[in-house]
Amino acid sequence: MSIVTVQIGQCGNQVGEQLFSTIAEDTYGKYSGVGVKDNETYKTEVEKCFFTLSEKGPPKAKAVLVDMEPKVIAQCKTNAKRSGLWSYNDSSSFCQKRGSGNNWAHGYFKHAQNASINVMELLRKEVEKCDHLGGFLVLMSLAGGTGSGVGAYLSQTIRDEFPNSFIANQIVWPYNTGEVIVQNYNAILTLSHLYNSSDAILIFENDHMQKMCTQLMGIKNISFRDINKVICHHLAGGLLRTNGFLNCNRLKTNHLGDVLEHLVSHPDYKLLTMRAIPLMSQHSKAYSSYNWPGLLKHLRQMLVANAAMEEGIDWNVKVSEGKFRTFNKSVANLMFLRGKDIASPDISAFQDSRLYPDWIPPGCALETWTQPRCFHQYEKAAIMLSNSQSPVGPLNHVISKAWGMFSSRAYVHQYTNHGMAEENFLDAFTSLEQVLKNYKDL
Repeated sequence: MSIVTVQIGQCGNQVGEQLFSTIAEDTYGKYSGVGVKDNETYKTEVEKCFFTLSEKGPPKAKAVLVDMEPKVIAQCKTNAKRSGLWSYNDSSSFCQKRGSGNNWAHGYFKHAQNASINVMELLRKEVEKCDHLGGFLVLMSLAGGTGSGVGAYLSQTIRDEFPNSFIANQIVWPYNTGEVIVQNYNAILTLSHLYNSSDAILIFENDHMQKMCTQLMGIKNISFRDINKVICHHLAGGLLRTNGFLNCNRLKTNHLGDVLEHLVSHPDYKLLTMRAIPLMSQHSKAYSSYNWPGLLKHLRQMLVANAAMEEGIDWNVKVSEGKFRTFNKSVANLMFLRGKDIASPDISAFQDSRLYPDWIPPGCALETWTQPRCFHQYEKAAIMLSNSQSPVGPLNHVISKAWGMFSSRAYVHQYTNHGMAEENFLDAFTSLEQVLKNYKDL
């Protein structure tokens, strides 16, 4: 099954380029930890999912690139070719000459409507190359005008054009103290629209990614490329092929579709987060070794304590019942175990019924998928995709900040000047406050 990636705006395109680079480096790298035949089978499956093979030149990404300015797309294409491992199709991009100026309404009502016909034609051509379409992965940001406004509109258009296909939106959550003054407006408008068009919204917070770069990777002068590498390590860990299960035995035919069907079984709960362990600098990998009990003990506490990384986990947070519980509750979890000895891990701690609401049937809350091939040069790696209360904090922050600005009508005219009505803000607030309540009440 193929996944067609849609890269929107500066952030979406840069994350997309890094994602394909991460996948290609892992797939074509020398260190696999499995036999030649198994490794060749793995490579074939990955290529079918993410790339189109050509007789001349490297594999081409199954992707459509969209931006309102040409500079970033041109740079992404250059970087891909320079890698020698993969490239973009020269005719798979759409760009214009002027950006959206961090204005969601400008992106949604002006740029996106003008671009949608051309973008959908590019998407149809990409889909026609697929033997079987598994779904769409839309990469975008919440803060800017193109990623958020154009991204929200195109996501709805994809839903209209491909009503039976799976759509997952990966979004980069802005810094709490971001430089875009209207980022909270852009965020609530985007999220409320995506809740209607997307099957799942996968959140990566810039603040968390920055801490990982500093505390786990040891990077002093952090760039967006460093942050994108961390994001794509998580993403690839959840998207790349698996071939086994530890606690479920249903037939798996579409990786993306199976992920979404397990994690997003209820339409009121669409917000996903990821955790990965271990995560370290390239230099440290050669001097580190891990066992499954240790990795899973830390990963479970990361989940329970709502920690984005293993550094600084609060071990005082316990799973308890009662009115004043403080641990992170989940609708569903999906764990990917990659590397050696994957038949041995004990996952029973993740099956604790107290981690999940009463209305989730026993045995349905957790699935564990396995792949004996090593991932990203880690001998053992555990990646968890969660539908949990983790987004409550950032979502509450964004809604509160946006309400504070809207109550004084700050910058509202910048949106109404581009065809938006004040009622659109109110609809977004109403929608997201219900989402927030749903997650708080788990």
